[in-house]
Amino acid sequence: MAAQPLWTADEVARATGGRSLAPFAATGVSIDSRTVGAGDLFIALKGDNFDGHAYVAAALRAGAAGALVSTVPDGLENAPLVVVDNTFNGLRALGAAARLRSDAKIVAITGSVGKTSTKEMVLQSLERQGGAHGSTGNLNNHFGLPLSLSRMPADAQFGVFEMGMNHAGEIEPLTLLARPHVAIVTTIEAVHLEHFRDIYGIADAKAEIFAGIEAGGTAVLNRDNPYFDHLVARAKERGVDRVVSFGSHPHADARLVNMALHPACACVAADIMGQAMTYKIGAPGRHWVMNSLAALAAVRLVGGDLGLAGLALASLTPPDGRGRRHVVERDGGTFELIDDSYNASPPSMRAAFATLAAARPDSRGHRIAILGDMLELGADAPALHATLAADIETAGIDRVYCAGPLMRHLFDALPASRRGMHAATAAELMTSALAAPRDGDVVLVKGSHGSRMYEVAAALIGGGAPRIAAKG
Repeated sequence: MAAQPLWTADEVARATGGRSLAPFAATGVSIDSRTVGAGDLFIALKGDNFDGHAYVAAALRAGAAGALVSTVPDGLENAPLVVVDNTFNGLRALGAAARLRSDAKIVAITGSVGKTSTKEMVLQSLERQGGAHGSTGNLNNHFGLPLSLSRMPADAQFGVFEMGMNHAGEIEPLTLLARPHVAIVTTIEAVHLEHFRDIYGIADAKAEIFAGIEAGGTAVLNRDNPYFDHLVARAKERGVDRVVSFGSHPHADARLVNMALHPACACVAADIMGQAMTYKIGAPGRHWVMNSLAALAAVRLVGGDLGLAGLALASLTPPDGRGRRHVVERDGGTFELIDDSYNASPPSMRAAFATLAAARPDSRGHRIAILGDMLELGADAPALHATLAADIETAGIDRVYCAGPLMRHLFDALPASRRGMHAATAAELMTSALAAPRDGDVVLVKGSHGSRMYEVAAALIGGGAPRIAAKG
């Protein structure tokens, strides 16, 4: 059965104020000609170092149904195009039109850490309960959010969207576009600190999400976080009257009662807004448990079924680069890889160390951490790296490999018995990192995206053939 059209040429023209050159019916939306799919609407964005108009013809040859352009490429005068003054503004207009035509209940998520994992928990919980649509990966910025909205089917019952920032003023236009009914702030931590005067500045930037909450909507906030009261005040200033809290605090509305952390999962007892629940999360770590409370509160607030949501969490698999586990066969033995290489900050590093501590190497194995720089931490970055040495000791991590100038501070703070190797870059560490795992080991790879530790993780997985099996 053919997919239902997401956008016709006339609908795109009306939404963007553009001019249609030929009819088409698109079943998807793409801004990347390299991954454009059959039936997609290709949006030719322009940037400082690229111009998507150079790839319009290639996108159409690859099966794109049509394209949104600001200039008509030579030879495409009769092609299925919609012409607008500015394609980025056209993308935003298309996202706004998708939101306007939708009756879906919208959940928006931000926070210093845990955005993507919380988004995945809410989305997977609601997918079992009707038509749920959400942002894929971490499409959470000024390009990603309108793109995610533009992909939302008109008949979706729920929408779940992530919103990220590293400067003040970046979340407000996103939330005004999405107009959520429920807005989650996972936590406030010293992340992106180089761009803010202090952590209160980070809290205020995250609080911008309250600007777009629909009338009668709800803010879901971390009751355990020191900035809870500050965020409540900011929500009230924005006219948000209802706040639902989550955490282990005795007064939290979505409250942790008990948990059991296992190497590959977590079992939880909780009270979610007056409803007692026990459930399993198919990912290990206290941070998943705490964010599950926020996710379940959001499900309840948009009218979802908590029982079905709890069942969905049991089958959860961490997204790529965010704690996904792999069993890698090599040289007749196996080691386990925890790929948490997408990004890093001091709190997420500590959470990853705790996950590694809970892992169980076999009798011959060791716990190994391969770490890259944590970026955007400002003047305190060297000290923030060095202080992780105590957390590594607590977690019982046997050997640590480090890449980057900031990670040198951690490496030097470690006792000699825990030092593997330090290198200036991930590329220079690669040979030692690939040689580090032995049969029975559990290996964590983590660092900020800019440290390129994802290349180390990919090499460990790909170079560990003959077989790689993902673990839930």
